[in-house]
Amino acid sequence: MASEWRFLIVMRRMETLKRIIILQLSFFGLLLHTAIYAYFWFEEYYPFLKIHRNFRFYFKGHVLIILIYFVLLFFFASTYGALKIGYLKSVDVFISEFFSLLFVNVISYFQISLMANWVVKVGPIAKTMILQTVISAVWVFICNAFYYKAFPPRGILIVHGERPINDIVAKFESRKDKYKIEKCMNISEGIDAVKEEVMKQYGAVVLWDISASDRNALLKYCYSRSVRVYMMPKISDVLVKGADQLHLFDTPIYLTREYALKVDQRIAKRAIDLVCSMILLIIASPFMLITAIAIKLYDGGPVLYKQIRCTCDRKEFYILKFRSMKVDAEKDGVARLASKNDSRITPVGKFIRATRIDELPQLLNILKGEMSFIGPRPERPEIIDQYMEEMPEFAFRMKVKAGLAGYAQVYGKYNTTPYDKLKLDLTYIEQYSVWLDLKLMLLTLKILIKPESTEGVDSTQTTALKKDSEE
Repeated sequence: MASEWRFLIVMRRMETLKRIIILQLSFFGLLLHTAIYAYFWFEEYYPFLKIHRNFRFYFKGHVLIILIYFVLLFFFASTYGALKIGYLKSVDVFISEFFSLLFVNVISYFQISLMANWVVKVGPIAKTMILQTVISAVWVFICNAFYYKAFPPRGILIVHGERPINDIVAKFESRKDKYKIEKCMNISEGIDAVKEEVMKQYGAVVLWDISASDRNALLKYCYSRSVRVYMMPKISDVLVKGADQLHLFDTPIYLTREYALKVDQRIAKRAIDLVCSMILLIIASPFMLITAIAIKLYDGGPVLYKQIRCTCDRKEFYILKFRSMKVDAEKDGVARLASKNDSRITPVGKFIRATRIDELPQLLNILKGEMSFIGPRPERPEIIDQYMEEMPEFAFRMKVKAGLAGYAQVYGKYNTTPYDKLKLDLTYIEQYSVWLDLKLMLLTLKILIKPESTEGVDSTQTTALKKDSEE
């Protein structure tokens, strides 16, 4: 027993050391990018402002300009996940840093233009961005390589029920740089046997699809012994997480409301939808025109594809998309999801699906009020019926208006299972805020260049509809 406790103490100290190192590496990376901006500020922009606009900054003025840049960079890096060295894959951290730097440099460029009262030359900020991008790629690779060498994969014990564990095993094995599955144990072996196994120096325990009573017992047991636990939530867990905590009596009370969004939230959400959709329509109009011409020239078929989808309270509407499949893709009248290497997708369709250009006409749906900018993706009535046969809780996601992008699209993939997508969508609904909408808009830009977010579904996934088990 003493050796087990010594192991837990070592693990705790190791986690503290990990966190300190991650913070130091992330902070140094931010300082490095800020230093690059400071160089071009002093060498390029400030001399221009001093000569042409008669600007004279004292030391504190320069500090303020550079501090504003650092704070903005920290904000966007936190939003995009650029500070999660060792937690995310190297390419994910790099993409996050790229978008963070892009937004901050664009804002800084307009800030300098306002100070100059004129559009200043783009060259210096472009050179800043290029240099920062190159250094970011090298820095992220070095940091992650160091992290994975210094901290080997965490050994985990998977405790599971009777359902197949292939899916969860595949997920953890996809991150072999962070996790190493040491053992899989069925809860049927007995709760005492599992507790005894938990104390055999594992880095973490994964609780996968076991009964509520067993899960509660193991969770308390691990918590009391400072053992890390990864737990896949059930639908009820997601609902409780979004509940309001009340203090009416001398005991905590959780309140889950009968409605999803408050009146003020709906008003703010609609205002954001109108503003953002109109701006994006103006910006995207050249791309939409080129896409329409390309589709028409390829096979002479219709440019737009109209399809019945369901939004809030299962109200039906016609969703608009650029046609990416052959004209007779569903001539048999059977609704089916796009699969990997789907022969129905045209060459033009492959490109516009990969870049998400096919979704742009839905901005018109947003203007009409049929959709929102952020929300659960609208599904076809036939597919909803298929899902609800095995998963009645799928109806919960229609408590809010359907969206062009959503929580499940940002944190999942196109081929994420319907049950997992449902849990992600419910997380959004139960934890809704205006800031969450704005954050998801920013993060949506990131997933546009991640190919795995547009992969088709496997044949097994169209029928693997997991139902929430409340044993």
